Amino acid sequence: MLFPTLNFLIFFLIVLAVAWALVERDQWRKLFLTAASYVFYGFWDWRFTFLLLGNTLAIYAVGLWIGAARTERARKWAAWTGVAVMLVVLGFFKYFEFFVASLNELLRSAGLEREIPVFEVILPVGISFFTFQGISYVLDVYHRVIPPTRSFLDLALFKSFFPQLVAGPIVRAADFMPQLARKPDVTRLHVSLGLTLIVWGLFKKSIVANYLAIDLVDKAFMDPGRYGGLDLLLGVYGYAVQIYCDFSAYSDIAIGAAMLLGYTFPRNFDQPYRAASLSEFWRRWHISLSSWLRDYLYIPLGGNRKGPIRTYVNLTITMLLGGLWHGAAWKFVMWGALHGVGLAAERLASGARRVSGSVWGPKPVAIVLVFHFVCLGWIFFRARDFASAVDVIRGLFDWRTPPELATPLSLALIALGLVMHFTPRDLVNRFEALFWRMPAAAMGVACGFAVALVEAFGLDGAAPFIYFQF
Repeated sequence: MLFPTLNFLIFFLIVLAVAWALVERDQWRKLFLTAASYVFYGFWDWRFTFLLLGNTLAIYAVGLWIGAARTERARKWAAWTGVAVMLVVLGFFKYFEFFVASLNELLRSAGLEREIPVFEVILPVGISFFTFQGISYVLDVYHRVIPPTRSFLDLALFKSFFPQLVAGPIVRAADFMPQLARKPDVTRLHVSLGLTLIVWGLFKKSIVANYLAIDLVDKAFMDPGRYGGLDLLLGVYGYAVQIYCDFSAYSDIAIGAAMLLGYTFPRNFDQPYRAASLSEFWRRWHISLSSWLRDYLYIPLGGNRKGPIRTYVNLTITMLLGGLWHGAAWKFVMWGALHGVGLAAERLASGARRVSGSVWGPKPVAIVLVFHFVCLGWIFFRARDFASAVDVIRGLFDWRTPPELATPLSLALIALGLVMHFTPRDLVNRFEALFWRMPAAAMGVACGFAVALVEAFGLDGAAPFIYFQF
């Protein structure tokens, strides 16, 4: 079930009405929202609801196990058993084919004829997100950030809550579960801001991201050998804008929908293309994932506490694993390696020069250079495979072929997507302030008109969000 569809609109309006009708019956409300979330997830494939339920039962049992353990060794054993089980399940569904195919390639290169049989494993939508969410719960219980919950219903709702279930943000139990302990209270501010975020997300997805994908990006990356350097460069810029608008749109709609139901999620994007360093970019891009990698991987590896060499190694390992989190392919390994080495080199240069600003130069220059480094990484992220990414990079140097893909629409959308990053940080809140002053009836009419306008100018059909594949 996709957000920008009639099916989701009907589903959400029903859920919204029933949830608020049950506001005085807390347990029934939670039970209803959990059931609705399973219906939402089952829309893709009902069989995978059992995987979600199994994941929830596992972390519930592990949490209680950690809480009941009497020694630190027993607590650690329980925590790492739970983490290992979740990683094994994730590894099977997401990486089995990749590792078997890579091993077969290695065997062939060694001259061995026998191959390990490969069978197709269907990737459950959102498995990476709810696995990381479960790991964060187990480790937070282990580190005593939160106590283990004894309410299976609360944990089931936390794990399955439909706005963030399939593509984030990766909401942590410490942020969400305390909200379940109190009665939801939605003010007029929550309603106006939630509706504003939903409409803004629909615009970014249905207009900017979808048109760029169809009009420019898909063509450029489908057959890079056909196009010259200018077309491919526009395709790369177009993808940078597309993936931002696509993914931040999902986050905006998820945050807005949760807000209308009485819950708050953390911000997931903060104008990332205005970053003047790679470290700043990762503080602004997919914040829930980058902070997860920092807190549950980089810091446990030692962070920057064990000397500069170990810091550079830890940065590289963290980003390599962040790349693999996105998919089982060498192109994602390369994307992670680029960012890992880039972050390490940036840290090294900063330490050598003892500078407080960006090592990339004056801020305007740094913003441009960092953006283009990020775009280089996006080539590997978007290309069909590693070889295709190399073809795109090689084609960028061919300026003899006349451009075919540059259209006024694609150029305007690229410009719009980049301008978004240099508008006031609270621009959405400013629009919301205008919305907030309207009478309730006028607010509803304005929201309906905005949604109808996006629907009228959007493409037919609803393209899946990019991050559904992760």
